[in-house]
Amino acid sequence: MIKNGIKGGLLALILSVYSCGVYNFSGADIGTAESFQVNFFQNYADQNPGSTIEPGLDRSFTNALQEMINNLTSLSLTGSNGDLLYEGEIVEYKVTPMTATSDQLTAQNRLTMSVNVRFFNKTKEDADFERRFSFFYDFDAAASLPSVQSAAHEEIFERITQDIFNASLGNW
Repeated sequence: MIKNGIKGGLLALILSVYSCGVYNFSGADIGTAESFQVNFFQNYADQNPGSTIEPGLDRSFTNALQEMINNLTSLSLTGSNGDLLYEGEIVEYKVTPMTATSDQLTAQNRLTMSVNVRFFNKTKEDADFERRFSFFYDFDAAASLPSVQSAAHEEIFERITQDIFNASLGNW
């Protein structure tokens, strides 16, 4: 009787562990893909009127996208021939005044970043796309950009990389 209980418990444990391998909490639909590649996102923001080049932005954004995909999937990051390929460029990085005071002074600024992304899925070609992703960070006009840049980049990168992830692998 005890042996049957142990066998039944062991069988239930094995089945529950095995079934968990099918589902992941990110909702990612990786299909049969085993690897992904994120090419370096060049910064071409200065080609957009009003935008500027922020040194190191390209490297930081590329790393943020790699980390997002790496953390939310079981895919292996590779330098070439990935089943999933992400490439593109930073096309906008600018600060614009958003609101004014009664004295006609700027009260709030907005940092906006936009990225053009090309996604290729070797295992499911109808999933390929080219799309622009953008997000912003509002901050007090009395603050300088360097003083808010770290927080701004964290929020903007989080949102844009999540949007890219959802567009390419989201199973909603």
